[in-house]
Amino acid sequence: MTLDTRQLFSVNSDEYAASRPQYPPELFDYIIRVCPGRDRAWDCGTGSGQAAVALAEWFAEVEATDVSPQQLANSRPHARVRYSVQPAERTAFADRHFSLVTVAQALHWFDFSRFWPEVHRVLQPGGVFAAWTYTLPRLTAELDRIVDAKLLNLIKAHWAPQNRLAWDAYANVPFPFHELEAPQIDMRLSWTLEQFVGYLKTWSATRLCIDANGLGFFADFVTELEGAWGERTTAREVSMDFFCRIGRHEH
Repeated sequence: MTLDTRQLFSVNSDEYAASRPQYPPELFDYIIRVCPGRDRAWDCGTGSGQAAVALAEWFAEVEATDVSPQQLANSRPHARVRYSVQPAERTAFADRHFSLVTVAQALHWFDFSRFWPEVHRVLQPGGVFAAWTYTLPRLTAELDRIVDAKLLNLIKAHWAPQNRLAWDAYANVPFPFHELEAPQIDMRLSWTLEQFVGYLKTWSATRLCIDANGLGFFADFVTELEGAWGERTTAREVSMDFFCRIGRHEH
């Protein structure tokens, strides 16, 4: 059975918009340095628009697309960002329209056999394609043990096969561009317990496990995590490995 990503990311899209992290500014600094122009950029699978709004600080126009109307309904407005419901594999954009195409934390959901030809069609010669992802979060050894035992072990059967592509840093994704050396970036966040738990609840596997089994297991997990966290308002450092693949379209 084909996974319906439209449905998967349309439920509780307001939580997704509120809880997903922003991306490191040094990523955009690098992309801007290698990009041939700052006229138009396309952010595919934009979700609630975190990457699109960041790009709008640099580009005159940003097109941000997603297959989920609910995700876009919770997107962050920006004068230079235009949101539209379109599949990444087939858009209404003109040929050679963009100097940059980006995919933030979504490349593993696309049909590569149709997506890559579409990127090549809309990307200008010399234009840049960039996709990035981050791994599972880590805190302290004690807190990580609770997350592993009380959450990850319970939801592991609910991860889609596509998630493995992201966990492997997109190393096994075909990449039909002249690949550029990607920057080494540390993704570190300062989150309270509420922020951390809110993020974990946006995972597709968490939501599917809740749908299948109810909220009880997640409530038990939060209770145990809170006991080891300390004050709920205490901010703790959360680290994630961050990976990106960046290439130039030479045709």
